[in-house]
Amino acid sequence: MGSAWVLSLRLRDASIADVVWGPMLAAIAVLAYLIGERPERSLLLAVLVGLWGIRLAAHIGARNLGHGEDRRYAAFRERDGASFRMRSLWSIFGIQAGLGWIVALPVQSAAADATPQGIWAVALGGALVALIGLAYETAADLQLRRFLVRGASGVMDQGLWRFSRHPNYFGDAVFWWGVWLVALEAGSPVWTAVGPLVMTVILLKVSGVSLLEQTISDRRPAYREYAQRTNAFIPGRSRS
Repeated sequence: MGSAWVLSLRLRDASIADVVWGPMLAAIAVLAYLIGERPERSLLLAVLVGLWGIRLAAHIGARNLGHGEDRRYAAFRERDGASFRMRSLWSIFGIQAGLGWIVALPVQSAAADATPQGIWAVALGGALVALIGLAYETAADLQLRRFLVRGASGVMDQGLWRFSRHPNYFGDAVFWWGVWLVALEAGSPVWTAVGPLVMTVILLKVSGVSLLEQTISDRRPAYREYAQRTNAFIPGRSRS
């Protein structure tokens, strides 16, 4: 993230932090496997988080390409003026690095267990949960991208978006709970559930659902009616 901050100064675009978020967590998983005791489940975790990180970086990078700095960071830059350059080191890149370390605690803890291991029921179940979450968020992002490329008016309320206003974030949360289950069988203690819990809180209350819903109704008035009949996060039947 420090290297990304240096690049952001050159590009004058702090949005690079969002692109690097996925690869940063993937790098933690890979390094935990390489430096740790290298049990089979740490390799499985490295593969899972690696797939997740690459997909997320590609998605955000393609989404941001040609659109300039994200409006959130642009607002911070305008507010802070010249001090934004140094302030962004801790207020954007540093905070994301710290959160990434917490989210990846199950992965790091699992790599520290030297007990010989196979891959059994809990780990296989966790891998399945993680892959379902990854597939779910990937499908949701692709559906939304097609909707936006068509330039359709109104709101996206088809496909997975019919059952949840933020199915991509829901899939993301499911992925990290699956990762925790894999790590649990690899020797990671139960308390490392703080990792997926922090990720879920981020998605719900910080940079995900809560942040988007502050302004989306102003940009798309039909969203108010959509919100009344559709769950915010956990998929469910439409109330219309």
